[in-house]
Amino acid sequence: MSEEEFLNLLQDTKDYLHISWYDEKTDKNLSGMIRRGMSHLNKIAGVTLNFIEEDLPRQLLLDYVRYANSQALEVFNTNFQSELLELNLDYAIKQQKEGAIDENQST
Repeated sequence: MSEEEFLNLLQDTKDYLHISWYDEKTDKNLSGMIRRGMSHLNKIAGVTLNFIEEDLPRQLLLDYVRYANSQALEVFNTNFQSELLELNLDYAIKQQKEGAIDENQST
């Protein structure tokens, strides 16, 4: 992800959280939450996700940051269990299909 894309994601996250002021400390804290959320969701999916597109990974990231910002991160996985399972299964199936395609092309 480019720096410009990350800054756009930071702004979108601030908009989602209704943070309209600029504060260097807030931006630093939110940036850390975003990076940790991206890492967490990438581990669950087993791939590097695209958080730019309006899709499930982006929505989960925004909610991850919302929970982290509210000091409620310990219940994020529980509250979003079905969405996280969907994310994991979707990307596992995509990887399996890509593996099958690669095997068919090499034979």
